[in-house]
Amino acid sequence: MKKRIALLLAMVMIAMIILPACGNKAGNDGNKGGNKAEGITLPVNVGPNPDTIDPALNSAVDGATMIIHAFEGLYTLDKNGVPIPGQAESVDISEDKRVYTFHLRDGLKWSDGKEVTAEDFVYAWNRAISPETAADYEYMFDVIEGYDEGKLNVVAKDAKTLVVTLKNAVPYFLELTAFPTFSPVRKDIIEANGDAWATKPETYIGNGPYKITEWVPNSHIIMSKNENYWNYKALGPDHIKFVLMDDDVAILNAFQKGEILFADTMPNDEIDAWRDKPEFNLEGQLGTYYVSFNTQRAPFDNPKVRKALTLAVDREFIVREIGKSGQEPAGAFVPTGLSDADPTKEFREVGGDYYDPYDYEGNLEEAKKLLAEAGYPDGKGFPTVEYLYNEGTGHQAIAEALQDMWAKLGINVTIASQEWGTFLNTRKNGDYYIARNGWLCDYNDPISMLDMWITGGGNNDAQWSNAQYDALIAEAKKTDDPVKRFELMHKAEDLLFEESVLCPIYYYVDLFLLNQKVQGFYSSPLGYKYFMYTSIAD
Repeated sequence: MKKRIALLLAMVMIAMIILPACGNKAGNDGNKGGNKAEGITLPVNVGPNPDTIDPALNSAVDGATMIIHAFEGLYTLDKNGVPIPGQAESVDISEDKRVYTFHLRDGLKWSDGKEVTAEDFVYAWNRAISPETAADYEYMFDVIEGYDEGKLNVVAKDAKTLVVTLKNAVPYFLELTAFPTFSPVRKDIIEANGDAWATKPETYIGNGPYKITEWVPNSHIIMSKNENYWNYKALGPDHIKFVLMDDDVAILNAFQKGEILFADTMPNDEIDAWRDKPEFNLEGQLGTYYVSFNTQRAPFDNPKVRKALTLAVDREFIVREIGKSGQEPAGAFVPTGLSDADPTKEFREVGGDYYDPYDYEGNLEEAKKLLAEAGYPDGKGFPTVEYLYNEGTGHQAIAEALQDMWAKLGINVTIASQEWGTFLNTRKNGDYYIARNGWLCDYNDPISMLDMWITGGGNNDAQWSNAQYDALIAEAKKTDDPVKRFELMHKAEDLLFEESVLCPIYYYVDLFLLNQKVQGFYSSPLGYKYFMYTSIAD
């Protein structure tokens, strides 16, 4: 899933208007007892105005965090990232592990009081694979029988029973059912309002713990407890105020003033000063910060050019001088932290690195040779190209560092930034030469980092196509043999680097600021933030 971190100085004038409005007396409205939920408003920042919060269309981490508060799948994830029953009370799994029969809880309702039924899941999942929807994540449903024919073998046996038939056993299927794209959505609402249904509180009808009660674009989204949620009594604050800001300096200022109690980013030059403060948090994350090349656009249609630029990056410098948070220089795409077929070994340990991420000088010499072989000795004849990034002090600093590093090859790179929503669509549409990118696992399996590169995949921003790669991924998803499955995934990653499809920079860590008054908060290595069970102490 696309990650947004360390966003920059973009909307100063708007921020000046927003910040005073953020002082919503968190914990002071009817919170005399410290842990009572009544009257509490929890103000947080997880990003700017979301590009979309339609469960089928979203592919960004900030949007996903909002979605998991308003919607719930058959299963959800606990604080350890383990799938647990959500809308489903239980599931029966056939002996061959291909047929899942989910039994929904009694009395499930949407936020407007209408009944949630198994048919809502049938509609939502088939909508997600429809070409008309054009969901980035439609390929995640390819493990279900009927996907290739355009109609999933997902049947509502009755209002409370959903039967799902897979093509073959899928070890991570329950985790998929907890993924935001697998949430149910309301057919009548969408047919009446089209894509606009997910842009207004009155039509954004969900089945999750919270519901949108106010949305002021570029200012805030307020979610209030959903009285129809099955586990309503366990919920925390009455309201969660998602303050929409993309200026990391203003975000830090709001956090210091107590106007927000959670910040998912901070200016890079403030990290050292905050490192030892109790509000500063660093946690592990399953993901990789990388650079995308548009493989269909010259000169990046030449793998030697892509490899040259990949090798000419001083990753240690970026991690030490810019990241400053314990990131690990990346020598591959699939990050550390994911197990291999032998659970005592990591996928990264078995697969190894595709270059030495610590040997900058050696890599640079090889890069110069490759660029000459590609027809651009010392960069002669290489056109000026643009590196695109989304606004943020960290992204800007990395862009400037890359610009300098690639200049040592004789390549002139200009840099440009765009606000988050515009950037996502520019990159998705292939309207770029080189672009900043990042990906977090959507579930705890290496295939989540690899199946995104299939031909035509909604998250294949490189516009890359390789029939051999497609076949490897398809076979990995079909086999029931875990040893063979992991061998196929390693071969797929090998092919990514044989063609130098992307340029890894580092493996992520999750940095955030949390006011110590907030209790019960947890985050996921997948990037999601969970505020629904929090309380605010006096």
